[in-house]
Amino acid sequence: MTGLLYLAALLGAITGIALLDRRFRLAFWADRRRTVLTVGIAVVGFLVWDLVGIGLGIFSRGEAPYMTGLLLAPELPVEEAVFLTLLCYNALVAWRWFDRVARRRAAARAGTTGAGPGAPRDTGPGEARP
Repeated sequence: MTGLLYLAALLGAITGIALLDRRFRLAFWADRRRTVLTVGIAVVGFLVWDLVGIGLGIFSRGEAPYMTGLLLAPELPVEEAVFLTLLCYNALVAWRWFDRVARRRAAARAGTTGAGPGAPRDTGPGEARP
């Protein structure tokens, strides 16, 4: 049972970020295809980086009672791929939120509503996006 704790914590964190993303329509719920491509390409890039580090002897797995013990490759636990997904998705959602806030502040300084073409629009609960 303890071998699943780390994986469960990672999946719980991804779920929490997904709920925030859904509520504010920042990444996946704003543009599914672009989000999946962005996160997927970043995760693959980091996994390649990990494999190079493992091949050079820089990275190693180490033993922990909270990990499943399942490996994607020698010295590459399955939790690493899930962690990298969490890292990349979290970074994307944070970037989108900071970008939205910056655009609103810039629009407020310029005296406009920021409701021009391509500007993000807040939607309330249950309200559909155009």
